[in-house]
Amino acid sequence: MIGATRHARHSRLVRGLGSSLAIGTLVTMAGLSAPVAVADPVPPEGTPATVTADALPTWQINGIVWDTETVGNIVYATGSFTKTRPPGTKIGDKAEITRNNLLAFDITTGKVTSFNHTLNAQGRRIDASPDGKTLYVGGDFTKVDGKAHQRIAAFTIKTGALKSTFAPKVNSSVRALEATNKVVYLGGTFTSVGGKARERLAAVRASDGYTYAWKASADRVVHALVMAPGGKRLIVGGAFNKLNGAKKVGIGALSTTTAKQVKWTSRPIPDFIDYQHFSMVTDLVVADGVVYGTADGESYHYFDGRFAAKASNGNLVWLDNCYGATYSGYVRNKVFYAVGHPHDCTSVKAFGQTDPVIYKRAIAETTYATGRDSSPSGKNSHYSKQKVPSLLHWYPELTPGKISGANQAAWAVTGAGYYIALAGEFLTVNGVPQQGLTRFASKSLAPNKQGPINSDGIVPTVTSPSTGTVHLAYKRTWDVDNAKLTYTIKRDGVQVFSGSTSSEFWALTPLSYDDRGLRSGDRHRYTVTVTDPFNNVTVGAASAEVVVR
Repeated sequence: MIGATRHARHSRLVRGLGSSLAIGTLVTMAGLSAPVAVADPVPPEGTPATVTADALPTWQINGIVWDTETVGNIVYATGSFTKTRPPGTKIGDKAEITRNNLLAFDITTGKVTSFNHTLNAQGRRIDASPDGKTLYVGGDFTKVDGKAHQRIAAFTIKTGALKSTFAPKVNSSVRALEATNKVVYLGGTFTSVGGKARERLAAVRASDGYTYAWKASADRVVHALVMAPGGKRLIVGGAFNKLNGAKKVGIGALSTTTAKQVKWTSRPIPDFIDYQHFSMVTDLVVADGVVYGTADGESYHYFDGRFAAKASNGNLVWLDNCYGATYSGYVRNKVFYAVGHPHDCTSVKAFGQTDPVIYKRAIAETTYATGRDSSPSGKNSHYSKQKVPSLLHWYPELTPGKISGANQAAWAVTGAGYYIALAGEFLTVNGVPQQGLTRFASKSLAPNKQGPINSDGIVPTVTSPSTGTVHLAYKRTWDVDNAKLTYTIKRDGVQVFSGSTSSEFWALTPLSYDDRGLRSGDRHRYTVTVTDPFNNVTVGAASAEVVVR
């Protein structure tokens, strides 16, 4: 992530309807709840637009990606994999090529580049210097291209060459990186860097990996590092309970010169209870002076969601207590994209827990607060009725993979310009085979072919309750990236009504229509057609025949 790219991270519906609504004079929509906001590629005025849910052709992997970094138009990805192959192909395809735990692809085309190095074990985190000249990779590896590079390595971005002069010896996994042009900050599980005692935090010289005297410590793993604007405050996130020996749970800030703790006021991560009951920060991103964080709770109702805080002092901006672990986030145009597996978002007035559980593996929400949390607080939470953002209408469907054993799909999200990319271990996107990597774009560049879901609910039930009238009852359907849909009713193939309203997958409330002025004794069948703003059409099956009274 170069400069603003990383600091927008990993570059790593105003629904407006009440509980009932009349469409024209003939259609009633009953029982519709009114969440706070709606957004999609064609959102209401004043609401930020998301990218579409159309998965663009992207090369695939045969394993798992843990982290991504975008420099210009190139996405660098690291994890545990050995091959990459074109979109639409299966493992073993003749076009498959070798990439060992590190690769790069163009976010505008999805094509893999010639950047090719071999890590002898998985990479866990990746970052670029703000000047865009150097790429850093950390993880579990001890060799790169057969040469000793113990858990961290650097590459010259212009040439793609491994920097042999940068080879600090780190004795355990590097899980977090934040690079400046002169200093690289590390976090992870290690206790020694360059032969010097360093407890999970360290700083090394960018030119040659020399370990600086800067000495901070965390008592448990550090997962995320990000620099506050100005370069004087390093924000630290992870599963720790103490920074520099003093209590600071999950997130805190350190001076980049003295390594001492500096002001951080908010406490989004609940106090640690034991190793079965805790929460941790998994990723951090800075945009416009605000730190956005993602979290994973390791017990029932421990904080799993996302939060925003002022980078200058840690003051809380909002906290979204949506349950279901979150692993990575990315900010673009007032939208915060996140990947994980949310399954209960009542805290932001959206979908609740279902049986069976519905997981949304990628979501989007506003970067700014829009209301207050009226749901119960999470376990040991320090907050109640705090400000919350609004969930936006963007729900690409990802099928989880099996490599991590965590029933997870995407582990990282990044972006550049009009594109975002997801990476992880997923096997399909929107029902189409696509392993580990995928891309999405703004509506001006996307095919815009994700249409309304075909559902049995849009087949109308028809009755004739009074003379000359047929009453139709049916349910609304939904669309993965457009909330507003148009419902058209046809009688015997001839249109008799068309009207629009918004829908969410968790609130497919009833719709109805009264077709009046008909001749008694006539027989009719009705169909409901649903169209999104890009003219994608779903046609329901015809109703049973009805005899007009």
